[in-house]
Amino acid sequence: MNSYQCIAPDVKLGRNVKLSQFINLYGCEIGDETKIGAFVEVQKNATIGKRCKISSHTFVCEGVTIEDNVFIGHGVVFINDSYPRATTEGKLQTEADWKVERTVIKKGASIGSGVTILSNLTIGENAIVGAGSVVTKDVPANSIVAGNPAKLLRYIEQTLEVAE
Repeated sequence: MNSYQCIAPDVKLGRNVKLSQFINLYGCEIGDETKIGAFVEVQKNATIGKRCKISSHTFVCEGVTIEDNVFIGHGVVFINDSYPRATTEGKLQTEADWKVERTVIKKGASIGSGVTILSNLTIGENAIVGAGSVVTKDVPANSIVAGNPAKLLRYIEQTLEVAE
């Protein structure tokens, strides 16, 4: 094992996964032929599909599902809690004090660099999220969104065919 990769024994790696240095993976699943860039963390109970590219400095938290053929740009951050707090009744919170909120990135979507994706939402199949956007609600399939908060700019006229 590379001393600059922290990969827990409970990680499920598919065939021909390409891993950069300085990564942290635990309790997650990574699909066949996916590439994970440097300084990426993927937490437990997160799933990344086949033939995805997860660019450097990205944080994929618990509860995130990324389907096949998805591009994630540099420095993308996922959120899994709508109302985060450090304490409950004056005591530091534990996992028992909160519930993971799910996020789904559908097949063929592309997420630009520097995007923040809030929880409890779905980014539709083949959608494109512009760099620097903050996604606060569902993104329709075959659409382009951008901004803070991300707003619909237009629909993609022709969907891209992706090999299976």
